[in-house]
Amino acid sequence: MTSLAPEPGGASRSDGASRAAPAPSRLRRATLPAAGVALLAPHVRDGLDLRRAMACVLVAVAPSAGVGIANAGHQALLAARELGLERLPGWRGALLGALGLAASPESALACLAYGLACALPLLAVAWLFAWGWDQLFARLRDRAPCEALPAVVVLLALLLPPGIALWQVALGASVAYVVGLAIFGGTGRNPVHPVLVGFTFLYFAYPASFSGPGAWVALDGAQAVLPLAALAEGGRAALEIPWRDTLLGRTPGGLGETSALACLVGGVFLVYAQLASWRVIAGGVLGLAATALLANALGDPERPLVGVPWHWHLTLGSFAFGLVFLATDPVTSAATRAGRWAYGALIGFLTVAIRVFNPAHAEGALMAILLANVLAPILDHVSVRVHVQRRRRRLG
Repeated sequence: MTSLAPEPGGASRSDGASRAAPAPSRLRRATLPAAGVALLAPHVRDGLDLRRAMACVLVAVAPSAGVGIANAGHQALLAARELGLERLPGWRGALLGALGLAASPESALACLAYGLACALPLLAVAWLFAWGWDQLFARLRDRAPCEALPAVVVLLALLLPPGIALWQVALGASVAYVVGLAIFGGTGRNPVHPVLVGFTFLYFAYPASFSGPGAWVALDGAQAVLPLAALAEGGRAALEIPWRDTLLGRTPGGLGETSALACLVGGVFLVYAQLASWRVIAGGVLGLAATALLANALGDPERPLVGVPWHWHLTLGSFAFGLVFLATDPVTSAATRAGRWAYGALIGFLTVAIRVFNPAHAEGALMAILLANVLAPILDHVSVRVHVQRRRRRLG
């Protein structure tokens, strides 16, 4: 049987005789020698390769990064005012002085400058170590460097506290790339999201960096309590901030996870670019809302987070950031339509369940996504089996 496509050298062969290569043309034609019919190639080529897809992810996460970095500076300057510091200690304070900026939380430029002074070293260290490991694996395997590396580095850095030690950032980036991505063969073969691997390692290996005094404020001697931690200790009455602040990103938190509204903007862009499934996002919101309403109906006074409304769960912690930028990853999420609904609903359910029934671990969103990554193939398998059974019954 003769082939419909020309050989790599440009000539096609039929009955052992070689033919001259056809003249170059914008439309490649496949020739059927037996019938003498020329057909246009039916292939549709899309210019959105992996590199451009990762660039779109970076564009989508830019609003969350900008709001979160400015908020990190605002929280540090606000803590400095509460401590009565007229001049901030360390090189960050010296940088503000060199720029002629007053250490005031009302100054947008001062907040942005201090936030950048917190974020840029984290990004630089994470990039340096992840890039070094990437170059090593590329040489050992004789392959091109990983094109998803920038997105992995940026997403991991935006989940970390602004005051975390740089050596821990280096360790987390190394684990994220080597254990979460490289040892499985690279992009497209990882069973769980590499960012979740690096973050989970740091969270359980160095809990003081996430829950100790001053963990979320890049200022020596300053303390900040996360909204979820305050809710876990004293319930809704212990939280003195309005819900609007959690929506806009005016609370302590990671460098890019504090603003649910900015995450929503990035999610709309990813869905429009067809890089994220809206079913996963919608399923996550519905699963979280249904589970939170069920917890509200239980009304257990011994569990402070039981009475938290669903819209608070939606904007608190890492849920919005994780659902939009991590759960929708096409490699680690479900692939079928029904599987995506179930996958998102499972994330929402597990997030509220971990927060309500495990007060020692108030932030459950990232753990929920990690568990859902593991169960995604099973959800797809069940979805396909159900679909096949329905078709068999319909066809009799």
